[in-house]
Amino acid sequence: MSHLQRLQKILSESGVASRRKAEDLIREARVTVNGRLAQVGDKADPFHDHIKVDGRRISLSSSAKVYLLLNKPKGTVTTVADPEGRPTVLDLIKETKPRLFPVGRLDFDAEGFLLLTDDGAMAHRLSHPSYGISRIYRVKVKGKPGPEEISRLSRGIRLEDGPTAPCRIRPFQETEDNLWLEMVLHEGRNRQVKRMWEKLGYPVLKLKRVAFAGLSIGRLKPGEYRYLRPSEVQRLKDLLAKHLSPGASEVTPPKKK
Repeated sequence: MSHLQRLQKILSESGVASRRKAEDLIREARVTVNGRLAQVGDKADPFHDHIKVDGRRISLSSSAKVYLLLNKPKGTVTTVADPEGRPTVLDLIKETKPRLFPVGRLDFDAEGFLLLTDDGAMAHRLSHPSYGISRIYRVKVKGKPGPEEISRLSRGIRLEDGPTAPCRIRPFQETEDNLWLEMVLHEGRNRQVKRMWEKLGYPVLKLKRVAFAGLSIGRLKPGEYRYLRPSEVQRLKDLLAKHLSPGASEVTPPKKK
């Protein structure tokens, strides 16, 4: 399936130049698409078309590693395929792509930040607990846990698969009957957030991951996605190169609005 994008967007996301500078490059007749001079406003397929700047090809190709940031909507499973026939996160990627797979998981009824890539080595390290990669969640629980319960959970609590690592938790919004909290975790066990709160008797009503490994979901709407910028990919590589220890923090939670 072909997915056309504005040429200046492709140039920008490939790290060649900002969108404004990319338009200048096109006007200066320095950009070609499939051997033809490009015009401002042209569209191209970053995987199929041969896009060159000053004679050098810059398009994303099947040999290039791909990194996509998806705002996972509720009602999708974080798998490549689902035996029950439910929609998967890959069904949302409407373009030609290599074999992508998700980094970590989000529950069927959860939403938010999800990285998809064909870079197996990076995906493995980002998911491995020894790197202590941070995950920031916004959580709505049924009821109103008090300061002592929040403190207890943040210090670590024993679940059926062992004790959880220390995490940061702060309330940030209160409704008549429930409480919204922000949680910064450094491990990614299956259904961990839900199990932690259920252990204290507070079922999770809503769950959204808003940041991962220092990257934020930004203004992406549920179901939308974008390519990581080269600087963001490099940031992930630099982060992993430090080999963070468990519990180390490489990201500051978003400020309370």
